[in-house]
Amino acid sequence: MTPIKLYNTRTRRKDDLVPHDPENVRMYVCGPTVYDRAHIGNARPVVVFDVLFRLLRHTYGPDQVTYVRNLTDVDDKINARAAATKAEGETELDAVRRITDETISWYHADMDALGALRPTHEPRATEFIAPMVAMIETLIAKGNAYAAEGHVLFEVATDPDYGTLARRNLDDMRAGARVEVAPYKRDPMDFVLWKPSDATQPGWDSPWGRGRPGWHIECSAMAHDLLGPSFDIHGGGIDLTFPHHENEVAQSRCAHPEGSFANIWMHNGFVNVEGEKMSKSLGNFFTVRDLLDKGVPGEVIRFVLLSTHYRSPMDFTDAKIEQATAVLEDWERLLEGQSFEDAMKVGVPVSVISALHDDLNTPVALNAAKDTYSFETIGSGKLQGGGPKTLTRALILLGFESVVDGSWRNVSPDQKQLIEDILVRRNRARAARDFDASDKMRDGLLDAGISVMDRRDGGKNWQLKSTFHPAKLEALK
Repeated sequence: MTPIKLYNTRTRRKDDLVPHDPENVRMYVCGPTVYDRAHIGNARPVVVFDVLFRLLRHTYGPDQVTYVRNLTDVDDKINARAAATKAEGETELDAVRRITDETISWYHADMDALGALRPTHEPRATEFIAPMVAMIETLIAKGNAYAAEGHVLFEVATDPDYGTLARRNLDDMRAGARVEVAPYKRDPMDFVLWKPSDATQPGWDSPWGRGRPGWHIECSAMAHDLLGPSFDIHGGGIDLTFPHHENEVAQSRCAHPEGSFANIWMHNGFVNVEGEKMSKSLGNFFTVRDLLDKGVPGEVIRFVLLSTHYRSPMDFTDAKIEQATAVLEDWERLLEGQSFEDAMKVGVPVSVISALHDDLNTPVALNAAKDTYSFETIGSGKLQGGGPKTLTRALILLGFESVVDGSWRNVSPDQKQLIEDILVRRNRARAARDFDASDKMRDGLLDAGISVMDRRDGGKNWQLKSTFHPAKLEALK
């Protein structure tokens, strides 16, 4: 099998993925700042890196991949939203917690609807303040950072490699700087690691006074704490390359020179809508929830997002939604009656794997899946390719399990969530060795027309049967 090749922003070429430890392949992806609904552009990296996560699990084993995607719950945008929406009797801090908790629940529901697996770890920034403070102290001790007027700043001039990720010259950046030139900065490009908080803002005690971390230090500290000083892949949107990722790698290599931080840096392109940049003023700005509420299935959104190579800008259009729906309907019709268990007995088509190994080329992988088992002409009923099990196996890897079992249209989002909640309770009962309760929940789902599978690969572990009874499912609440 050919090696997995991924385009590395750092080297500007496709590099072979050579894990530091094949027993623990490690990936970090920048997650959302949790103050509002995720828009379609926010969804693209989730779906892209979900496919990579699935590919890594398929290649190295489900228990040998660690995927971290953070939740930024400390941010001035969150503070502003809290101040604007604070209810009577509610403190700013209470409002911050309410907003972040609610937004995280929205995010989970929306990304679940797109078929994205949950990452191995999903750290909240507020849970890692101590590691952030420790990293800042290390940077000060090494001479890479300095404290000034309650702030701590990274001194970019102390890092000779600053700018190499984004291929930017420091002198040119200074000349065209559009950053705040505060009197306490030694250099206009120096960036904040810690800043003071007033009584109404979230804050934590530190050697520099009560305050809160800067955005960049959050990811560096969480990545180091969960993945170590060296790991394999760092991902995110192209807009994060500078300054966020540049600052992240600078402070990480200075604090922990014994490590390499991320070996491969991957960035997905922007999302436009009907040929235009998303903008509320143009009326083409919409969230994932807007689409779901209009009746666009999450699987259709997923297909559209994967139908353009992740590094290219993509255009999200109504025509693509219609095309994706037609393909998924064909697949559902072709695969009626197929089971996951039978499909897992066959290999993923080589054509699909080869496409994914070539810098995660999902458009080619989707076309290869179509060629595996498809109608020669729509409605002809004539089949070609490797057979239904082969296509089913390909769709499982690409995250379209619900198309195989028909649940992508026949089960509402609320019903899907209820099934998942019951399965979580069942897993807890099994962990507590309460097998009577576990069996009762499994049998209840089966009676409602939902078969349960205990899958080791972390994929979808339930399947809709033709005897699905929504009323019986509701009775299991």
